Amino acid sequence: MQNYLSWVPTVSPPPLNLSNPKARLLTASPNHAQIQIRTEKTFEYRYYDSDGDISSLAEVKFPLPSHVKSITSTSNPFVKHCVKLRHSSSYRHFHGSALVVGTTPIREIHKFQKSLEERTVETECLILLDKAKVPEGLDSSSSRTLRVSALVMKKLSQLQSTESIEAIALMKFPTSYFVVDDHENNADCWKWFPTPHRILVLEGIQDPGNLGTLIRSAVAFRWGGIFILPGCCDPFNDKALKASRGASFQVPIVSGSWRHLEALKDEFQMKMLAGQPASDDELKPVAELSQGLADSLADTPLCLVLGSEGHGLSEKSMRECQLISIPMARNYESLNVAVAGGIFLYMLQPKNQRIP
Repeated sequence: MQNYLSWVPTVSPPPLNLSNPKARLLTASPNHAQIQIRTEKTFEYRYYDSDGDISSLAEVKFPLPSHVKSITSTSNPFVKHCVKLRHSSSYRHFHGSALVVGTTPIREIHKFQKSLEERTVETECLILLDKAKVPEGLDSSSSRTLRVSALVMKKLSQLQSTESIEAIALMKFPTSYFVVDDHENNADCWKWFPTPHRILVLEGIQDPGNLGTLIRSAVAFRWGGIFILPGCCDPFNDKALKASRGASFQVPIVSGSWRHLEALKDEFQMKMLAGQPASDDELKPVAELSQGLADSLADTPLCLVLGSEGHGLSEKSMRECQLISIPMARNYESLNVAVAGGIFLYMLQPKNQRIP
């Protein structure tokens, strides 16, 4: 499992170039093939190692010529690019793009974007099966449509059967997603979270299914954003996207350190809570979650910290936060973090935002 540091980009990812370049193979070193791409204004280079993977020797761009309307081969460079976006966090963050598989999450993202005054997500390419109709609710007019064979769709979706997959979208990371450098001193908290009344903080959540489910629950219960501390998996991980069903593109997400979280807390005068199983061994008191507690906090800006099942909360979280637990029948030690998180997220909504 890749940790937090492995996917935080050190530079802003370049945009995917969808121009119509002409490429030719040039002589290069024995282990690298050099491709020179000429556009009207610039020359760009790509390097491939002996395994066909991109070398870090030069800037990486994967243009899809404008005349290409369909792809039938799984060996196509654009197909390989899309597959690598699914498998590699560093590659995904370098390009600032992710594949969203399935009509339902794509439709939800499109529907959410239509509700905004200013769109936060750019769909670079809508990928459909050859001769298939554009699924209802998907806007193909604002993005490029690419037709692919069943074999290519199977390769891209990583599923044995493509019968349930009508569409795949190549999307840029939303503009509401921020990775904050640890050396960055000025925290622009208002830019991160326009509605900071309820912020979910995730710490050490390495299971992408749990992380994606928590993001989806936060969106469902109208929380204002997600703050991801070091040790979590990539929120645009393939499995996390599947579990969130598009929610990662519908809520502000910030990846940063405790220093940035403390700046957020100070800026909005937020109360820090953390989910913690009740235990007789705790050195710090743990309050029980109740309707009364939730009501008393209805008008108070909150950060809720949830830790991993394996390691629990960090010492910093234990020290800085008021600990709360979910009362349970019998002597169960704890719930799955995604299940517990769903209960916390629902109970701690402001009253005027509760879903009937």
